[in-house]
Amino acid sequence: MSTPHAPAVASPLVRRARSSRLGALLRQIRLLVRLEARFFRGSSKPTLAALAVALIPALYMVIYLASVWDPGANSSALQVGLVNLDSGLVYRDQNVNMGSELVDNLELSGRFGYRRMDSADLARKLVSQGTLEFALIIPPDFSSNALPGAKPGAGKLVVVASQGNNFEAAHIAKLFAVELGHKVNENLNEQRWALVLLNAAGSKNSVERLRDGATHLQEAASELTGGTSKAAIGAKLLSGESARLADGVSQLNAGVKQLGAGLRTLDARRPRNSELTALTAGAETLVAAHLEMDKALQTLQNGSHELSVGITAFKDEADSSILVRPAIRDAINQTALGIDQLDKGLQTAVGAHQKLSEGAGQLGVGVTTLSTGVRSMNQSLRTMVNKLPEDNQLDTLSDGATELARANNALAQATEKISTASAALRAGTELLTSALPGAVDSPEGSAQGLANSVQPVMEMASVVENSGSAFAANVIPAALWLGAGIAAFFINLRVLPASAVRYHPVARLLGKIAFPLCVVLVQSLLVLLCIFYVLAIRVSNPAALACTVVTASVTFLLVVCALTRLLGDAGKALAMIFLAVQLSSSGGVLPVELSGSFFATMSPWLPITWVVQGLKASMFSAYEGAWQAPWHRVLAVAAVASLSSVLLGRWRYLPRHKLRPALDL
Repeated sequence: MSTPHAPAVASPLVRRARSSRLGALLRQIRLLVRLEARFFRGSSKPTLAALAVALIPALYMVIYLASVWDPGANSSALQVGLVNLDSGLVYRDQNVNMGSELVDNLELSGRFGYRRMDSADLARKLVSQGTLEFALIIPPDFSSNALPGAKPGAGKLVVVASQGNNFEAAHIAKLFAVELGHKVNENLNEQRWALVLLNAAGSKNSVERLRDGATHLQEAASELTGGTSKAAIGAKLLSGESARLADGVSQLNAGVKQLGAGLRTLDARRPRNSELTALTAGAETLVAAHLEMDKALQTLQNGSHELSVGITAFKDEADSSILVRPAIRDAINQTALGIDQLDKGLQTAVGAHQKLSEGAGQLGVGVTTLSTGVRSMNQSLRTMVNKLPEDNQLDTLSDGATELARANNALAQATEKISTASAALRAGTELLTSALPGAVDSPEGSAQGLANSVQPVMEMASVVENSGSAFAANVIPAALWLGAGIAAFFINLRVLPASAVRYHPVARLLGKIAFPLCVVLVQSLLVLLCIFYVLAIRVSNPAALACTVVTASVTFLLVVCALTRLLGDAGKALAMIFLAVQLSSSGGVLPVELSGSFFATMSPWLPITWVVQGLKASMFSAYEGAWQAPWHRVLAVAAVASLSSVLLGRWRYLPRHKLRPALDL
């Protein structure tokens, strides 16, 4: 058989093998199901236990949802104190007490279970103790501050609540305060507008007189409009009275034209900057040449002096020598005399040239100054020429003056008519003024004060940092109860060794729960460490908190043991159901009064409720810090649970070799 056809031949064999294995698997499953079903055929207890386990999720769901199903329908169960201390006031000849009106309206609304009280201190005390969820205190000066509306938020409404007692109730109190302030401000604004409308109705007669005055004013305004139109027509003829102005402008026009022609001629003949520059350069060259001449004359004078000295010495030697002829001596004398005259002449020339150099220097300075002044004059002259108006502009000015003169006469006539119309307008305005009322009866206070004159003020006791810290007091008991239930699963609470038949009942119980007791104590320690260091919750009384947590853990374990001793493993399941009931009745998510009468009635009798109160008192100083009373109740529950575990239920005694742990780990 070839290789390509092998899979086609083997395929039916593979399918039969797989079908055989599947059939064997189904037979094994049916066998195990029959074996397990035998436990339910001989006794009704396993069947009832299975039904109870199947019922647990639905029961949990019903319990939790029932506690938060419709909180608004049970809001009247919340106890809220009302303290009205308002002394009222007399406002516009009427006695007003806004505090009494507010209290009456709140009671008529039936939103909460309101309780009237006379003392603000008592209301605060009851809120701190947890008897009241919150309280509304109306101060004595509420009406006198709120109704006039002198400034915003003058009327104070004090809402007292305690976050430590119940964080959600405190949140409801905040919402109540905001809503209350809004409603009170709305009512006040409605009353004020009613007053404004009443005053408006009373001013009807004054309005009729005002209408008559407005009619006269309209007639006068019509006359004023006619006069204004005539004034506009007369303004066009204004230039007729301005003839002399036109003549003067014409003469000014001719003079300005002549002045412009002269300035332009002067500008055309002015020296250029290049000529002034050349003049300045020539003066500077002259001064420099004189300086060179001074140096040359000084050199010539020095040479002449030296020549004179040499001739004099030569003359003296010739006179004393017998070899020199007399004719030569005479020539030498003549030469010395000439050189002496030359030296004197050079001295005179040097002195004269120095004076000439000084004059040349002064001439250079004067030429420089003259050049600078002429340049400035040239610039000013050019500016004047550029600023001169053109001839066509001067002609336009003359024409405008002529037109202005024609309009003056018509303007005077129109002005007289405007004066007449103004007199009529004055009479109309006097009538209008006399018709207006002397004063308007308007509401007192400022705009902001009238719009928002009432401001609720929250007075919070046992302040809690955040919602997580507040909810911790409800979560901790649930965690401890859950931990106790899990710890109880480690042991079989109804089985003892055969040797324990003769033991004391107390010894049997304590010996049996010793291990889970150690577990719940460790759980308590870990919970406290998490509170102090992991969650970092600020605790007002750490010692009371530790005592409450440890006592609650031990008590919960004893309650689970008592239920298990009485009902077996079904008692453990009942403990979980009991946990759901307690959580719904402890007011963790909502105040318990909002959960319905069933939960509100059960709440004061449940262990977790007392533990929650003790935790809030020790953590936040709620309920005035009184943690001892709920702690004593928890101790009483522990005592009852211990006694029930010792006296009720029965033990099953087995040989030691048949004892097995409750959990198969």
